[in-house]
Amino acid sequence: MSVHRKIEKFLRRTNMPATKFGRLAIGDPRLVRDLRNGRELRPLTEARLEAFLATQGAGR
Repeated sequence: MSVHRKIEKFLRRTNMPATKFGRLAIGDPRLVRDLRNGRELRPLTEARLEAFLATQGAGR
């Protein structure tokens, strides 16, 4: 599953605002909006997001 899909599922499950997620995960409140508009992630950023989701229990 792509990290973008994992983020969308996490947001739905937790009801967390997209801007808060971006700020907490990588310090970028526009992250989710930019992803929805086609932003491509660098490998390091993707790894940081995966790590953040893992610490939040997103795999459940």
